[in-house]
Amino acid sequence: MRKAFISPTKYVQGEDELVNLGYFIKTFGESALLIAHQDDIKRVQTQLDETAEKFGVTIVSSSFNGECSRQEVARLQALAKANATDCVVGLGGGKAIDTSKCVAEGEALIIVPTIAATDAPTSHSAVLYTPEGEFDDYAYFKQSPSVVLVDTKIIANAPTRFLVAGMGDALSTLFEARATANSYANVNAGLPCGYLTKETKPAKHTIAAYTMAQVCYETLLEDGYQAKLACDNNLVTPALENIVEANILLSGLGFESSGLAAIHAIHDGLTVLAGTHHYFHGEKVAFSTICQLVLENAATEELYEVLDFSLSIGLPVCLADIGVESISFEEALEVAEKACIPEESIHSMPFPIEVEAVASAIIAADKIGSEYRKQFVR
Repeated sequence: MRKAFISPTKYVQGEDELVNLGYFIKTFGESALLIAHQDDIKRVQTQLDETAEKFGVTIVSSSFNGECSRQEVARLQALAKANATDCVVGLGGGKAIDTSKCVAEGEALIIVPTIAATDAPTSHSAVLYTPEGEFDDYAYFKQSPSVVLVDTKIIANAPTRFLVAGMGDALSTLFEARATANSYANVNAGLPCGYLTKETKPAKHTIAAYTMAQVCYETLLEDGYQAKLACDNNLVTPALENIVEANILLSGLGFESSGLAAIHAIHDGLTVLAGTHHYFHGEKVAFSTICQLVLENAATEELYEVLDFSLSIGLPVCLADIGVESISFEEALEVAEKACIPEESIHSMPFPIEVEAVASAIIAADKIGSEYRKQFVR
């Protein structure tokens, strides 16, 4: 049985770690191209100046335009070449991180997330958009980032909604890992095979990756509520440290080396509903987690455990929580059809997928979440 595991070369997390960025730049050379939104740079300009002086490195600003497009990637690659920079630093949220991955192409890349809203910082993939912000394509690179550097003081001072959304993304990790394990589906660990590719030998998750997925879920249940309260008050506590690690590292390695299943496919399908467009990835993933549990007829105790956790920290449990007040079966079918296209990860579930069954699961999950919310509020 072929197994596979992929991860960053280094993962470093703690308070005030950003002042050590220059040390990691120094391992590649004397200079770095910084890809970040101007607002994010302003938040950490003092630390950037300090680390540049402390380690004697040059940080070249890129004037990132905010969109991970082919045109912007080409411009930034030309800028890196013109300045002969030795590495790339992606600082901020998803678009800046994905752009930095595309610019670096798997070489000499340092990721510095300023929010813990997704598990993208550790992965070897990125999403490309058009300059207008429409989806273009996925990009995959030969390896994960060289360094992921997480300053938890910066995370704690970001809006709590980001941290909670990250817990929503992390919530899916174990359930999708379990589904792919039961179906012996391919994992997305930097190998020459996709979910449905039959031309190459598939890979199963490692014990290490599945264990991370399990510990990710356990950490969310144990520390999620306390971490939310800490972030509400801009405090770094052991619970917040644990949740940042769960959101970024445990979830990141868990999903990429154990695989995705129905949850992220349903998330993608939900994008056809206009009401969802203003909600974060992890918020939509949280509701999609309930959909997968319904689709696979998971144990009632497990479903209630997920609902209790989600409501305790403010994650969505029904469609109204993500901007959709009502849904018809025809609309649910449209969501399901998008979720069930041949290349989607839903086909990693351990049973045949039918569009009508997915639509029914979405509607049932919405009803269950709505009713459970009423009981929880009482």
